[in-house]
Amino acid sequence: MPELQYSAPESVTRLEQRAFVVGAVALGLATFGALRSPETFYASYLMSFLLVLGLALGSLGLVMLQHLTSGHWGIIIRRPLESATRTLPLLVVLFLPIALSGMKYLYRAWLDPEELHKEPLSKFQQGYLTHNGYLLRALIYFAVWLALMFIFNSLSKQQDSNREDRALRRRLKMLAGPGIILYVFAMSFAAIDWVMSLSPHWASTIYGFLFVAGQLVSSMSFMISTVVLLARTEPFSSVLQARHLHDLGKLLLAFVMLWAYFDFSQLLIIWSGNLPEEITFYRTRLYGEWGVVAVIVLVFHFFVPFFLLLSQDLKRNRRVLPRIAMWLILMRLVDLFWMTRPEFTSRAVPTWLDLLLPIALGGLWLGFFAFNLKQCPLLPLGDPELAEAIEHHEH
Repeated sequence: MPELQYSAPESVTRLEQRAFVVGAVALGLATFGALRSPETFYASYLMSFLLVLGLALGSLGLVMLQHLTSGHWGIIIRRPLESATRTLPLLVVLFLPIALSGMKYLYRAWLDPEELHKEPLSKFQQGYLTHNGYLLRALIYFAVWLALMFIFNSLSKQQDSNREDRALRRRLKMLAGPGIILYVFAMSFAAIDWVMSLSPHWASTIYGFLFVAGQLVSSMSFMISTVVLLARTEPFSSVLQARHLHDLGKLLLAFVMLWAYFDFSQLLIIWSGNLPEEITFYRTRLYGEWGVVAVIVLVFHFFVPFFLLLSQDLKRNRRVLPRIAMWLILMRLVDLFWMTRPEFTSRAVPTWLDLLLPIALGGLWLGFFAFNLKQCPLLPLGDPELAEAIEHHEH
């Protein structure tokens, strides 16, 4: 089939333009908040940055998982996944406000000498949690993610040009395993540096895995929404089938369960240990106003999606499944709100910046994603299993 048949429809260009406009206007309005209350601004900015970072890095993890397993589920969404990974340069730019001016507001607990004097850290923490160390490690994390992005995107493009090169496919599979390990390690340490260090006197060994699982939930949710929107028009409308949605829905259910398993494991271990230095995280978040948010996360991030996604009919439904997916992205934002904001305030009511900054950063990210999506055919035309993956049959 000719490549032009799988070029992005005009709706993607409209999405790009509107997303950039909405994101730019929202970010412009949010700058007033930065001038009035920089601490509140950067707390909201960090939460919003983690949301869009998760969409890109979760997609990177899914790209490598698909190459490793050779599953047909990933062939349908590979090009949207690759487009999402290519937003990482934008995320480097979006990280700069945190690195250049936001650190002194976010990480006072270990950057401010007065705070350190009130609650001293261990010698290891004092050597690890430093301004220069934070920036150097951030540089390493982004270097790892950008290298993985470049490798898998370039090899995928080569596959389109050299469709009979079986060695290229083996190379993709061989690199995927170590790539997943690098992604998980880098994200785990980034979660420690960027989020867990907000409360440096508390620690959890499973904390990074919570973020990895959450990123897989949000990126798979975004991919489901994307392919259903693309299937409203040609050329994708003749490609997407109910069995594809069923496979993606099953994976989404698996990732929701994985996230819940990690979250509950952390709670169970810390709560049963009942050590004063460990329970501070949950003592803040499970009582009062934050306890209400915890219940919302438990019910609407796990129980409701879990029981809905158990239904085979709902997983194959083009109208219902994307709504569940978009809801999970919203719940991911609520979960990040619950994980980060109690370090700054006892009030669990979102500020106007908590509502505006996700729109700002999300709009810019979505616009850049749409721009990337137009650069390649919507399907990996060089994949030897493409014909079988899009063949019309049901199971």
